[in-house]
Amino acid sequence: MFCVRFLSAWRCSVINNKDYKVNEDIREKEIRVIDSEGNQLGIMPSRAALEKAYAEDHDLVMIAPTANPPVCRIMDFGKFLFEQQKREKEAKKNQKVMDVKEIKMSSTIDTHDFETKVNQAVKFLKNGDRLKVEVRFRKRTVAHPQFGEELLKKFAEAVSETGVVDKQPKMEGRSYVMYVSPRSSK
Repeated sequence: MFCVRFLSAWRCSVINNKDYKVNEDIREKEIRVIDSEGNQLGIMPSRAALEKAYAEDHDLVMIAPTANPPVCRIMDFGKFLFEQQKREKEAKKNQKVMDVKEIKMSSTIDTHDFETKVNQAVKFLKNGDRLKVEVRFRKRTVAHPQFGEELLKKFAEAVSETGVVDKQPKMEGRSYVMYVSPRSSK
């Protein structure tokens, strides 16, 4: 904590100000000042604006440093940062993170195993997750990639009610890969 004595008033600062210049950090000669109610006070020297902010027991915060002259606002900086953190937290809470689930199959998969993979994929898509469907080729099966492509087309057909193919099947190394995302529920 660091305290500064200014005009017979002590101002203590323990606030973490990331991108804002506050109080004595403002070194510009003249600034445009906005008071705590949002009214423009006009262009004045930064020292006079700082005195006005201290008289109201608030902070002088530079909110638009690139403007000509820079714009500063008289406000309670701690309260401003708290409300900003609260808004960020609320936005983060409402944000939906989309996971990418993987489903791996062999090109020689049996019908019941295929149906199980399709059921699992439908469950993932209903949860709102994205799918990466991969058909791996081992040993001699890599000589017949058309089987993998047919299998992925059959898979896309099976999940067409709940999902949409984002990326068409494509050969990557020794496997065929396709991406499926959930249908938008409108």
